[in-house]
Amino acid sequence: MTPAIRPSLRSSGVATVVAIVSGLAPGKPAVTWMVGSSMFGSGATGWGRVQAICDYVNARLSFGYQHASATRTAWDGFREQRGVCRDFAHLAITLCRCMNIPARYCTGYLGDIGISPIPDDPMDFSAWFDVYLDGAWHTFDARHNTPRIGRILMARGRDATDVALSTSFGATKLARFNVHTDEVAD
Repeated sequence: MTPAIRPSLRSSGVATVVAIVSGLAPGKPAVTWMVGSSMFGSGATGWGRVQAICDYVNARLSFGYQHASATRTAWDGFREQRGVCRDFAHLAITLCRCMNIPARYCTGYLGDIGISPIPDDPMDFSAWFDVYLDGAWHTFDARHNTPRIGRILMARGRDATDVALSTSFGATKLARFNVHTDEVAD
């Protein structure tokens, strides 16, 4: 099936392209995918293009733990303009893949090593992504949008479903959560 493609969703003066793909499975709703070629196709290539995608995602989405949603897609994050680190990573990965840049989802722990502690922003589990450029995988983080040290990688996958921090069946309540990291001198 060939998707119908139409320009729409003007944001910050930049036209995006939305491909509407319908009829993938009986009884399933239409799937909507954003294609980033009109946004990033004529600018920088390689590292510069991925950084442009990170800059865009970082500026477009507003971070907040209260915005967490287990069912938010990259498209939902784009439309709602909010999310948690997982949503920043998913949208950036989607845009990279639209530009034929191989990208994979990463989950782990990101402490405050190498930065000044941020009041009311504790060290936390985090999501970021890797892209394959020039024969090697490189780490990018659309939420923080700056190089950071001290990442503790727990898992990599296609998306958060592949590498969920936890999977539960039924209601759960997090009673306590403490992780500490310290820089070790070489």
